[in-house]
Amino acid sequence: MKRSRTSTRRTAAAGAAMAALTAAALTLPSAHAASPAPGRLSSPQASELARQISADLGADSAGTYYDAGSGRLVVGVLDEGAAARVRAAGAEPRTVRHSAAELASAQRALKSDASIPGTAWAVDPRLNKVVVTADSTVTGARKDRLDKVVAGLGDKVAVKRTAGVFRPFIAGGDAIWGSGVRCSLGFNVTKGGKPYFLTAGHCGNASRTWSATQGGAQIGVTESSTFPGHDYALVRYTSSIAHPSAVDLYDGSTQNISRAGQATVGETVQRSGSTTGVHDGQVTALGVTVNYEEGAVEGMIGTSVCAEPGDSGGALFDGDTALGLTSGGSGDCSGGGETFFQPVPEALQAYGAQLP
Repeated sequence: MKRSRTSTRRTAAAGAAMAALTAAALTLPSAHAASPAPGRLSSPQASELARQISADLGADSAGTYYDAGSGRLVVGVLDEGAAARVRAAGAEPRTVRHSAAELASAQRALKSDASIPGTAWAVDPRLNKVVVTADSTVTGARKDRLDKVVAGLGDKVAVKRTAGVFRPFIAGGDAIWGSGVRCSLGFNVTKGGKPYFLTAGHCGNASRTWSATQGGAQIGVTESSTFPGHDYALVRYTSSIAHPSAVDLYDGSTQNISRAGQATVGETVQRSGSTTGVHDGQVTALGVTVNYEEGAVEGMIGTSVCAEPGDSGGALFDGDTALGLTSGGSGDCSGGGETFFQPVPEALQAYGAQLP
């Protein structure tokens, strides 16, 4: 975070932090939701249909993504039999070369032989490849090692570069304040009938106590945090501050959150954080492995949404559906970048948490 931000913005952000404490509590989507009819789908419908089709196809599935322009779910298939089942379910089949099992094997090879700080990888269902992204620190021996492993995996893997550096987005500043660090609150939840909130695990590792303003009264204590491996933390409220189920939109309004859901590749999403406010973009990958200098995290959501230090822990959402907690990435909101998010349903399950 740039320390030259004006006092006006600090005041607004501090006030927004109180609103950010409204960031939402979550529940998993109903297992009894009706299957969407063939035709144009909303992103939540596409996500549910993707789950159903992937479960039905099993080993015959080769990835899914949402085409927002047409409102269709596109499903990778290996043969006409699978294609017919996909059409019958209301999605669009696309014949590809590599199975999900082959691409999963390539990811295991990368994890075993190329877990290099500054790299991230995930299956891109549109390319039918594992895409490895290398940041600006991957040079010299690190680059040689990556190139050798990728060459051995053939056309199942592609490499791209990013000019930034993959790092957790944590900094001193506004919003929820810890011991010399600042992060953003993600979503309010309850556990055992008591109020808590979720934020990033690297934030929870950095501080045990939290305030809504710099030097302010304590509002919560970190009860549990995990990073690396995953990137989520659970903070227990220790004050009577309001904690409704909503996300701060930084325009004087909030977005109510009624459930948690799984993201879908191609879905348009929004991120709310105390440094940069609200920004939008698209989901570019699921199940991302990110190799930070601190260690690897797995199962992340990859997006084109920008973020900056201090946005860590903030909410990723689509309408009333909570999707993720801001972890880290590269770039900024002036020149653009890419950001990774910890899926919310996984954090809820880990902590046995639910909507307030």
